[in-house]
Amino acid sequence: MKTFNDLIFKDNLGAINAKHVFDNKYEISVSAGQIPYSTPRKDNLDSSRYSSFEVAIFNEHGEFVTSDILGSDINEAVLGWQSRGEINTMMILIANIKDTVTQLK
Repeated sequence: MKTFNDLIFKDNLGAINAKHVFDNKYEISVSAGQIPYSTPRKDNLDSSRYSSFEVAIFNEHGEFVTSDILGSDINEAVLGWQSRGEINTMMILIANIKDTVTQLK
């Protein structure tokens, strides 16, 4: 099972971003920097220097499904200020979603 520690962050216009595509084709994007909703809101830091991150979840068509996956009380395309533990929980949740091919069988 993949966790936050498995994410590989890359520079993304001064901020950092890591993406992971799960076997079911859902994707999580985790970002931090001056523009993303993270702590601190500073660019050019190593991922270990951030305590919270911005998260988005996409379906296999690249559409935002963050609120669909995480619950009806979340009406945002992205979810800010998420801890490593919260991201781990999201990754477990996403990994356990049945893909559309499996659901059709």
